[in-house]
Amino acid sequence: MLRFAKSNLLEQHAYNYSLQDVSTPNLYRDLYPYTEVPKTAFNHRHVPLNVPEELWITDTTFRDGQQSRAPYTTEQMVDIYKLLHRLGGDKGIIRQTEFFVYSKKDYDAVLKCMELGYQFPEVTTWIRASKEDYKLLKNLGIKETGILVSCSDYHIFQKLKMTRAECMEHYLSVLKDALSAGIIPRCHFEDITRADFYGFVVPFAGELMRLSRESGIPVKIRACDTLGLGLPYPGVALPRSVPGIVYGLRHYAEVPAEWLEWHGHNDFYKGVANAGSAWLYGAAGVNCSLLGIGERTGNVPLEAMIFEYISLRGTTDGIDTTVITEIADYYRNVLHYDIPHMTPFVGKSFNLTRAGIHADGLLKDEEIYNIFDTKKILNRPVAVAVSNTSGLAGIALWLKENMNITAGKNDDIVRYIKGWVDAQYDGGRISSISDEELSDLVDAYRQEE
Repeated sequence: MLRFAKSNLLEQHAYNYSLQDVSTPNLYRDLYPYTEVPKTAFNHRHVPLNVPEELWITDTTFRDGQQSRAPYTTEQMVDIYKLLHRLGGDKGIIRQTEFFVYSKKDYDAVLKCMELGYQFPEVTTWIRASKEDYKLLKNLGIKETGILVSCSDYHIFQKLKMTRAECMEHYLSVLKDALSAGIIPRCHFEDITRADFYGFVVPFAGELMRLSRESGIPVKIRACDTLGLGLPYPGVALPRSVPGIVYGLRHYAEVPAEWLEWHGHNDFYKGVANAGSAWLYGAAGVNCSLLGIGERTGNVPLEAMIFEYISLRGTTDGIDTTVITEIADYYRNVLHYDIPHMTPFVGKSFNLTRAGIHADGLLKDEEIYNIFDTKKILNRPVAVAVSNTSGLAGIALWLKENMNITAGKNDDIVRYIKGWVDAQYDGGRISSISDEELSDLVDAYRQEE
C-alpha cells in the first residue's frame, strides 16, 4: 500500500510482521555471550531523525526508583511529588509519574497526590500483567496504568515458561480488561534490547494498535532497556539500536509519537545518550527517576533530561531549574541519602574547584571554568575547596564566595591563610581544609591586625 506521508513523498506501508512462534528461544548469543562483554554490531542501516512536535519527561521515582533504596513514607512521596510539579511547570514537561499500589503507604500516596488536583505530573500506576493485580485499580479512579509485558525470549521462555504465542495471548487478555474498564494501558516492553524485534516486538505492538483502534482508547508503549544494553549510534544493528527500535515501532507498528516512550538503565553509562536518541528518532516521552536512582546502576536521571530538553528546545517552557537544588537538599537533609559529590547538577562538588589554576581563572571570569551561571539557573554559586593544590587564587576565591571579602592573590590575608594551609600539608595532612577552619582563620587574622 502506498501512502502520501508528512515527508511529502509516497511511502510504502505494506509491512505486515506476524508473530514468529519459535520452538527455542533466540538469546542472541553472538551479541550477548554472557561470559564476555556484550558486542556492538553494525548493519549500516540508518534511519531518519524524526523529532516529535512535543517532547516530555515521565517519572518513575516512586516505582523503579523505590526498588533500590529505603522505601519512601507516604508523606515523603507527597513532598517529592510537589517538587516534581514545581520543577516541570504548568506546561507539563514532567508529564506523568507512576506509583506502586501493593502497600498501604503507596496506595495512600496515590490518593493524597491525586487530592492535590495538579494537572501535571499526572498520577499513574504500575502493575504486572495479572488479573489479580488489575483488581487493585478498580476503585482507585486511575486513568492510566503501566502493565509489565516482558518481550525478550529470556523472559518469555526462561522466566514465564511460555511460548511467544501463549505469552502474547496472556498479555492481550489482561490488556482487554483494562480497556473494557476505560483505563489507558501503558505496556512496558521489558528487555526490548534483547528481544526478537520483528519476530515478537513489532507483531505484538501491531496487535496493541489494533486493540486501540477497536476500543477507541490509546494503548501506549514504553520501550524498556532493562539492562542498559541500548546503543545510540547511527547504523548499529538491532536489537541494541535505540534509533532502530524507535523508528521500527513508529514506522512498522505505526505507534504514534505521543504513545511511545523510552525507559533506560545506565549499566554501560549510556542512559542519558540513549534517552536523548529516543527523543530525536521519534519517541515523545523519556522515563526517568530523580537522581537516577533505580535498579543496579540506576535509571536515566530526571534532572539530566531536564537540561537535555532545554538544550534541544532552546527554552525552559516553564521549567523551574532551581527546584533541582531543592530536590537535592531534600534527599540529603530529609531522606539522608548520600548523593555522590561529583554527580552533575546535584552533587556538592559539581561546580566546585580544587585546582589553583582553575580558581585563578574563576577569579578573573567565572565563565572560564563554570558550565553556565549556576547561581542563576540552579541557585548554586560557584564554589572552591581549599587544599594543597588551591594556591593563592583558590584562597582568594574562597574569601570572595564565602566571606564576601574581595582580596588579591598577594594581599596579606590571602598569604596569611596560605601559610597556615601549607604548614598543615607539610605536617602530613591529606584532607581538604573545612569552611569552619578557614572562617576561624579569618577571625584570627582580623584579631592580629
